[in-house]
Amino acid sequence: MNNFSKIVASVEESRTLSITALIKKLKSEGKDVLSFSAGEPDFNTPDYIKTAAIEAINKNFTRYTANEGSPDLVKAIIKKFKEDNELVYEPANILVSNGAKHSIFNLILAICNPGDEVVFQSPYWVSYPEIVKLAGAVPVIIDADVSQEYKITPDQLDAAVNSKTKAFILNSPSNPTGAVYSEKEIQAFCEVLKDKEIYVISDEIYEKIIFDGEKHLPIASVACMKDKTITVNGVSKAYAMTGWRIGFAAGDKEIIRLARNLQSHSTSNASSISQAATVAALNGGNLEIEYMVSEFQRRRDFIVAGLNELKGIKCPKPKGAFYVFFDVSDYYGKEYNGEPIKDSTSFCNYLLKEVNVGLVPGIAFGNDKCVRMSYACSMDEIKEGLKRIKMGLEKIVQ
Repeated sequence: MNNFSKIVASVEESRTLSITALIKKLKSEGKDVLSFSAGEPDFNTPDYIKTAAIEAINKNFTRYTANEGSPDLVKAIIKKFKEDNELVYEPANILVSNGAKHSIFNLILAICNPGDEVVFQSPYWVSYPEIVKLAGAVPVIIDADVSQEYKITPDQLDAAVNSKTKAFILNSPSNPTGAVYSEKEIQAFCEVLKDKEIYVISDEIYEKIIFDGEKHLPIASVACMKDKTITVNGVSKAYAMTGWRIGFAAGDKEIIRLARNLQSHSTSNASSISQAATVAALNGGNLEIEYMVSEFQRRRDFIVAGLNELKGIKCPKPKGAFYVFFDVSDYYGKEYNGEPIKDSTSFCNYLLKEVNVGLVPGIAFGNDKCVRMSYACSMDEIKEGLKRIKMGLEKIVQ
């Protein structure tokens, strides 16, 4: 008997997680692997946040909370949206989940019916198409390559939507590219969408990791879009809290109600201890965040300059997050020791095998010409990584 779920069987394993697992395995075997695959800050969770978690344990805040999140955390999230984004919400507009990925999962399943279309761009975050497929909906993907600095245009969006479109997923700053849509670009998307019955799921998990004086504009803050935008955020990236697993969504009460109902039958509430820590994070100011962002920008400047010095590499300068996404397709059709380099997977396998550098193939994000490299690591690791990549590329038969 193996007549298992066809929907679940259609979902691919997360390539980013599988690559990270492979790199950890190689390291455990004693290999000197430099991993640039991680989607998490290399900084420790700030002490004041950890202290709040310890206090919660000592006060026995270890039982179930309300499914939608503890009152204190819901209040802190409402305060965050008002102060950071000039968005006013009530408790009924808020749902706390087990990470931003869980928030998106809840929302897509709450919004979509089988056959509905969900539009998003490529390069995309690896889980978008799989979550859409789990809802029985259809991913509609708009391509944006290195020549566009990985940003779609309003005309591309307009051409992609139709009567079947249920939602548009917007991710700015972006994983994997670090692209940031400007206020003018967001406004242009709003012009396309304002008269259409299409929901926007705005994934803003990298909101606070932004460089060069760029400003983050939540699409929900544009008056005509608030009622049909559900904003997803969390504390994983900005507060170095990936393992604490707290994400949250804010938007239309009926959509949030449906997402709450779904969560009540899957996971119920997020960890009570993590929620207490998140209250402290959201109420604790931005000093630690400002330090992390300045360090990420320093690393970004170094890594972009280093990559663009390498023959055959095209790397735009990202405006946010902590990744570079660079085009390596000039090396396709070449080989080393009889091993062909034909796509992003074989390119990454080559560098892992030959120079012990772990990158993520761009095919995981819908662009097979590119690879993703995280700079959530030390400057020494970046310098050594660039040195090894250069050495590996020089070995390839030209």
